[in-house]
Amino acid sequence: MLGILALVFAGLAALLHVYIFVLESVRWSHPSVWRIFGLTSQEAADTTKPLAYNQGFYNLFLAIGAALGVVLWAVNGVGDVAGRTLLLFSLGSMVAAALVLVTSGRKYLRPATVQGTLPLIGFVLTLLA
Repeated sequence: MLGILALVFAGLAALLHVYIFVLESVRWSHPSVWRIFGLTSQEAADTTKPLAYNQGFYNLFLAIGAALGVVLWAVNGVGDVAGRTLLLFSLGSMVAAALVLVTSGRKYLRPATVQGTLPLIGFVLTLLA
C-alpha cells in the first residue's frame, strides 16, 4: 500500500513540475503568468524570460526523472532498485529546490510549500515502502 501511495505522490509531483515548466518556459510572457511570479510589468517579464526559460527546463528534467522512476518501479515492482533510486533522487532534488526557494525570502514560503509538499510526501513514502 505504501508503494502505491509513493507512486501516486511521485506522479503528482511530476505533473506539478511539468505545469511549472509550462508556466516558466512556455507561457512566461503572458501577464496572468508573470503576475503569479510577482512580476509587475511586461518589461520585467521580458528581462527575466531567459532565466525563467532555463529554470522551467530544470523543473521538466526533474519531472521526467520522477516519471521514469514511477514507470520503472510500477513495471518492475517495489524491489526495483533503479526506479526507486531515480525516484529518490528526483523527488529529493524537488524538495531541495523548494528549500532553496525558502532561503530567498519569507515571501517565497507559500510557493516553496506548493513546490515541495508533494515530492516530500512521495520521498518519505518511497523510503518507507
